[in-house]
Amino acid sequence: MTRTLDQTTQPVFRAEGVTRVYRTGAVEVHALRGVDLALREGEMVVLLGASGSGKSTLLNILGALDTPTEGKVFFRDRDLTRASDRQLTAFRRDHVGFVFQFYNLVPSLTARENIALVTEIAKNPMTPEEALERAGLPDRMDHFPAELSGGEQQRVAIARAIAKRPEVLLCDEPTGALDSKTGVQVLEALAQVNADLGTATVLITHNADIQRIAERVIVLADGRVVRDEVNTERIAPSEVSW
Repeated sequence: MTRTLDQTTQPVFRAEGVTRVYRTGAVEVHALRGVDLALREGEMVVLLGASGSGKSTLLNILGALDTPTEGKVFFRDRDLTRASDRQLTAFRRDHVGFVFQFYNLVPSLTARENIALVTEIAKNPMTPEEALERAGLPDRMDHFPAELSGGEQQRVAIARAIAKRPEVLLCDEPTGALDSKTGVQVLEALAQVNADLGTATVLITHNADIQRIAERVIVLADGRVVRDEVNTERIAPSEVSW
């Protein structure tokens, strides 16, 4: 499961000198302190770091759920820090898929119907059936969330995220609430999407062994990138230690 990372591939994202300061009264929290990075087409990147290191803040800024205090973020040649709220909403809708630790499925809708919420507003979506097939749930399309296991619900969330054919998939602790068996199934679904669709994928995790499935590993500490390196030997998700 090795692939040579082409450093000449056009970056999908570039972050330059990104800082994020949260202010509550007189208290300032420096979540990011001058982050520079590039995310390239088709690569899978794992973000590691202790709680409070800035991982989720960085992911939210890349996905335009948050904005930097200073610095710039580019999606291809587009400066997101100069975009209006309306433009950022369109950017999220058209280009980015999100997967979080908690599935955020609508309980009263089937798996198929949950995905249709996205495909009905996307520009060039796959069908809900294709998305669920890619996520490994072809036989659970008409089940409600309460009828699905945690791992199955997370794979529905992945299917929902990829149904609009995003160029980037941003995943914040997608296996954090799962046991080892279902966690591996979710990682396998993410790896398959990355391989089949060429979707650049960023995965936040507290499980350091998950870094071994990625092409690149970026480690944050105190809001700074302290390590950014290419994996020379990757493993399959089934080989991850839990």
